[in-house]
Amino acid sequence: MLDAAVEVTPPARVYRYLDYWGSVVHSFEVSVAHRELVVTGRSVVETSVPSAPAQPLSWADLDAEQLVDEWSELLAPTAMVRPDARIAEAAAEIRGDHPPAGAGRAAVDWVHSRLSYVPGTTGVHTSAAEALAGGRGVCQDFAHLTLALARAMGIPGRYCSGYLHPNPDAGIGHPVAGESHAWVELWCGDWQGFDPTSSWPVGERHLLVARGRDYHDVTPLKGVFHGGPTASLEVGVQLTRSA
Repeated sequence: MLDAAVEVTPPARVYRYLDYWGSVVHSFEVSVAHRELVVTGRSVVETSVPSAPAQPLSWADLDAEQLVDEWSELLAPTAMVRPDARIAEAAAEIRGDHPPAGAGRAAVDWVHSRLSYVPGTTGVHTSAAEALAGGRGVCQDFAHLTLALARAMGIPGRYCSGYLHPNPDAGIGHPVAGESHAWVELWCGDWQGFDPTSSWPVGERHLLVARGRDYHDVTPLKGVFHGGPTASLEVGVQLTRSA
């Protein structure tokens, strides 16, 4: 990220800091009465094609006590990323058939073949196991299920939140409507990105905003408000290629 700013209406002082996971966070408080709250975020980011992976590690390397301790937070299950018996069985099978570098790709393929992308069928509190049981979900479910498999195999994994540019041939300066997106990064000697929803390589079209253990570490907007029962939320995203 080259630059980022957040504007709030009604006007509010915005505080900027890095959270525990290294993501940029903007915090504010509006204490005056208002009928509408508008939060506008603008960012300039630089994306790149995937880099060549480092020398791949073996399962014995990943199982070493020092590495397990170093990556313990990204190996541990969370409420959203907790393997059930079916996930654990699949993880053991994939681990037995592939080295760590190939296991990540195999996990993505496994998830992509078992979940159908159907908006509105899951929510922000749907776990990886629940999405798998239903066979349907959205990008965050694909990411959570991939992370559940990877961590069950002993591969550190982190959840990536951001946007996906929908048009690889978009002209410079041409704005397009975008939507939020989620993918994963797995560590087998270095971090490699995988997009289990589309099964595309993570590269120039993926615009990273934040990383964490699961969705709840990187929620785009959260807080506490006091108001009437008719409150509603509208979100719009515009992406423009600048170079």
